[in-house]
Amino acid sequence: MARPEPWYRFTELTLRPIIALWFNWRFEGREHIPREGPLLVACNHISYLDPLAHGYMLVRSGRRPRFLAKNELYGNAFMRALLHGTGQIPVERGSGSHAPVEAASRALKEGEAVLVYPEGTVTTNADFSPMHAKTGIARLTLSSEAPVLPIAVWGSQHVWQRDGARSLTFGRPIWLRAGPPIDFSQFEGQQDDPQTLRKVTDTVMEELTRLVNDLRSRYPKRWA
Repeated sequence: MARPEPWYRFTELTLRPIIALWFNWRFEGREHIPREGPLLVACNHISYLDPLAHGYMLVRSGRRPRFLAKNELYGNAFMRALLHGTGQIPVERGSGSHAPVEAASRALKEGEAVLVYPEGTVTTNADFSPMHAKTGIARLTLSSEAPVLPIAVWGSQHVWQRDGARSLTFGRPIWLRAGPPIDFSQFEGQQDDPQTLRKVTDTVMEELTRLVNDLRSRYPKRWA
């Protein structure tokens, strides 16, 4: 899908310098991120800052991210123009519509990078561990035949939650780690089987949880 270059230039010139300079970034596993070709990314969700964090890692790795964005974000005229202009995919949660999965599948087949939060919302777990996920990520990987690249983030939970900004301390570490791509080709043709969808989804979340736990265990204690 062709997207207007000016919108990307706008975000690069406004958002990227701010987040790049304000936080202390650490990117691990970038060797797992291919420079081209279809890329389906599964991310944990612990903060409203996460799309900027995950997107920044992808941009730093030479990829332009496309997110499945909740429909509520399109209510504001400026945000609607920005999201449409950068090719994000609207999702009306609870509607049961397959349109977002179909749009994301088309983007993957066109060689784009699509980022998904399988939990569907910011985690409500007190320890910020990943929650039970929906099976949309499984439908996407099986319909597009694209492997799933897990990317975990840690540290952003201290910055921005539902009730607004919490700590905007300069230099706060934001750590991300990408794991090896997970190949689900052995389940080809089973995208309509509920048990297969659950198994694939749980496998993705188990790997995300492993990456999250690793980052948590090494994150600087004074910032925790």
